[in-house]
This record gives sequence, structure tokens and C-alpha cells, in this order.
Amino acid sequence: MKTVQSEVRAKAELARAAAGRLAALSTEQKNEALRRMADALTEFQEEIIAANAEDLERGRKSGLTAALLDRLALNEKRIAGMAEGLRQIAELPDPVGDTLEEIRRPNGLLIRKIRVPIGVVGIIYEARPNVTADAAGLCMKTGNATVLRGGSAALSSNGKIVEVLKRALEQTSVPLDAVQLIEDASRSSVDEMLKLNGLLDVIIPRGGQSLIRNVVENATVPVIETGAGICHTYIDESADPEMAARIAVNAKVQRPSVCNAMETLLVHRHFARNHLADLAGRMKEHGVELRGCAETRELVPWAKPATETDYATEYNDLILNVRVVGSVDEAIDHISRYGTMHSECIVTEDAANAEKFLSRVDAAAVFHNASTRFTDGFEFGFGAEIGISTQKLHARGPMGLPALTSTKYVVLGNGQIRE
Repeated sequence: MKTVQSEVRAKAELARAAAGRLAALSTEQKNEALRRMADALTEFQEEIIAANAEDLERGRKSGLTAALLDRLALNEKRIAGMAEGLRQIAELPDPVGDTLEEIRRPNGLLIRKIRVPIGVVGIIYEARPNVTADAAGLCMKTGNATVLRGGSAALSSNGKIVEVLKRALEQTSVPLDAVQLIEDASRSSVDEMLKLNGLLDVIIPRGGQSLIRNVVENATVPVIETGAGICHTYIDESADPEMAARIAVNAKVQRPSVCNAMETLLVHRHFARNHLADLAGRMKEHGVELRGCAETRELVPWAKPATETDYATEYNDLILNVRVVGSVDEAIDHISRYGTMHSECIVTEDAANAEKFLSRVDAAAVFHNASTRFTDGFEFGFGAEIGISTQKLHARGPMGLPALTSTKYVVLGNGQIRE
């Protein structure tokens, strides 16, 4: 009987063997595969939706929240979006082979720094099955084989998506083994992946804090950390009330289950006294539960008390913390304490306060007068993203194609030797 360990290792070995052949393909060969994969998603969308329905039924029976069920759900529109993402990746420039730097040494050596595939990329992710297609497509465009390990909630959806993608690859030059899905959703399969040095070149976790913490703390394979999103919007004293309301409501309710949704609203005291009750009412209309500090609850009596734990929680749901602060400095201090270096926003008409916030807040993306929901590969013009990195090495922010490459030096000589 096949063990979890043998499945994980066997599939990683297949991906490793395929990586060299994938890396040798031309841009057009990879683009043709991406276009066929996109067509297959729409051609077989009924099969994908049927598989997704199995996951949704299991999710409802197991008590998944409405927000998590939303993350899990696929329909014709979302599948069309997945397909469009693959087509956009095909249209983007291929970074592999780009010359980043060229140096001519006094001895005649020509040194070129070029982009190359990383090799085999492991992706560990949770409920969103669209990640399966996005990750496979981004890795393929950059010449990387991929080993995918999705969450148990999306087991049927992920299996069907990979099956459909491989049907498309049968008609292309891409080796089928370049895309692997770990079907065992137990914790053991994750633990095994984290130790596959020599087979996996990097692991990218996508999900909640506990998943990311487990990967970062226990992996011996290098990790690109895509952090949890405890994102803040700070409404300054000078903010335009209507603009502030639009931005805050959008950041919370447009899609509350994603990592760039706002979890805490910070409001300057003077703004709060004049406008917080109205803004809270707008949130309530959208079904948002408010949890606030003492000053917030004086102005919004129906808000629940906010605790220290609340400020440190990524809800991924229609729950919002509200805190009244006395200055932009106090807002920055709060973000420094509770933020996850993901996405932070200031709404203000004060240029000096905006500059202070943008320069002092340590996050992958900082916004002035725009919703945190824009931290996204599509919105930044990168096409589909592999994740949003909150670390500071190799890649930070939405990770498009260049973030999935490494570099090497090609040195050209004509007989030079070192004395």
C-alpha cells in the first residue's frame, strides 16, 4: 500500500525529472501550452463545477463559514477568470533568459547575469482552488515544474482542475510530470514536503497564519513567506468623508475572505466624532460586525468590545475592528504592533501625513487614498500571482513571473586564466 511519504517523494521526483525538459522549452511552446490549458478549463467547466459541488457539500456539513465557502466556490464566472489568467500569462513577457547585467572586465571576460528558472516549486495552499491553475500557469511560463498541495476542503476541485490541465498538456511539448498534485491532504504530506531538500528548490505557502507559521518554522527547504493579511486603513483628520467611506467599505466588504481585505479601521479622533457613526452604519448595512475600543463604542453603541486578540486576528470574514487614535503617529504605532507587513492604507488630504505614513509603515504595499484590495497581481499588471510575499528577501509584494526566477552568471572568455 502506498504511503503518504512515498506519494509525496515519488511525485517530487517526477517533477524534478521533468524540470530540466520544461526549462529547455521555448517561450512559444510554453505559451501554446498555457493557451490550451485555458481553453480546457472552459471546455470542461461543467466537470470542474460538479467536482467543486462535492467540496462545497462537504464544507457545509463540516461547518465552514460563509466566507470560507465563498473562497472555495467555483462557478462559470470564476472559471472564466482562471482561464483568462492563463491567457494573460501567455501574453506577458517571458523573463527567462533576460540579461539583467553585463560586465566587461579588463582581462576581456564578458560576464552576463541572466534570469533562469528556479527548478521545482512546491506550493502549499488552502481553500481557494483557483490557486491550482494560477500556480501551474505561472510556474510553467517561468520554466518551473510544480508540486501542488492544496487543502482538504478543495480536494475534489483541485484534482479535477489538474486532470483537465493535463488533458490539455497531452497536446503540447510540456512534459505531463511538470505539474504534480499531492492527493493526500493529511498533515503528514505537508511535513514530508517541508523536508524534500534536493527535490524541491523552494516552497511557497499560501493561507492562514497557522499554515504559514508551520511552514516557516519547520521547513528545511527554502521558503518564500506569503504572510497573513492583518491589513489596516487609517482615516486621518483631513480625510474626505465620502472618499474615506468608499475606501473603507470596499476594503472590508468587496471580498472579505481574502488576505488584502481590511481587518482593522483606525480613525482619527476628530474625524470619528463627526463621521464614524455614519461610516459604521454603512458597514452595518453590509452585514459587518464591529468590535471597537471604548471611544468607538461611545460613538457606535452597538459595536462589541475589541480585545487585544481581536487586533491580532485575521478574520477573513465580515468582522471589523475599529480603534480611535489621536494622530498619524499613533496609527503607525498600532500598525507596527499588530500588522503583518502586508497592505496598509492612509486616507488623508494632508500631504505631510501621507508622506510620513508611506515612508514609515513597513509593509509590502502601502496606499494613499486607495483600497488595500488593490494588492493583487492582476491589479498591478503582473497577470496571475503566485502569492503576496511579506518577507524582504528575493521577492516582496505581489509575486509575478520575475519572482519565480533565479539568476546565474554566464562568463564568456577566450582563453583567460587566473594568475
